[in-house]
Amino acid sequence: QVQVVESGGGLVQAGGSLRLSCTASGRFFSINSMAWYRQAPGKQRELVASTPSDGSIDYADSVKGRFTISRDNAKKTMYLQMNSLKTEDTAVYYCKVRFGTAIVEQDPYDVWGQGTQVTVSS
Repeated sequence: QVQVVESGGGLVQAGGSLRLSCTASGRFFSINSMAWYRQAPGKQRELVASTPSDGSIDYADSVKGRFTISRDNAKKTMYLQMNSLKTEDTAVYYCKVRFGTAIVEQDPYDVWGQGTQVTVSS
């Protein structure tokens, strides 16, 4: 069974830093893309950063220049380095991994992690 697990959340003061990790495990054919989302209380889940398999990287405007996404394909792990954190970054951060299949006719499938809480205090 495929699993996606996030770690690294916590409580930090505004201006501080945190590093989140997301690791995929289990039996799968390939990883197509990995992405970080977040959901603040009362708000919709939003894309924070993504890293498709072609090496491109996308960031939400609100985190550009502060957050850095990276991947270690050998470890099947993605990271999110978050610097200069603001109170508005407080949210549950989720990792989404899109897995490819060995069968061309089968669509890729997404697996979400359980989320990790990031709280930024003023």
